[in-house]
Amino acid sequence: FLIAGGCNTEWMNVFLEELSQAYPDDYFLLVIDNAIWHKSSTLKIPTNIGFAFIPPYTPEMNPIEQVWKEIRKRGFKNKSFRTLEDVMNQLQDVIQGLEKEVIKSIVNRRWTRMLFESR
Repeated sequence: FLIAGGCNTEWMNVFLEELSQAYPDDYFLLVIDNAIWHKSSTLKIPTNIGFAFIPPYTPEMNPIEQVWKEIRKRGFKNKSFRTLEDVMNQLQDVIQGLEKEVIKSIVNRRWTRMLFESR
């Protein structure tokens, strides 16, 4: 579980390195948007990670947007928190409570299957 200090190339490099080192024998195809830090010339992409870029302005095609929608629905709708730590604890609880079938139903859409089959 990595909590970044922001969204930029530096933190994207940290995330990619952590993912690569945690699962060195696996290959990951990350479906990502066109954020500038995803395309930076200083981004270091490990050999066991690849990118599939979604078209601009299509959040409905970005699986993580759908996952965040589910997280907000389960753990953040009509709730307030006193501290950032309370928010982070709630986020961790909700993420850990997401069933594999829910995640599969979110990411196993026709267009994502076509994307993976084309690789």
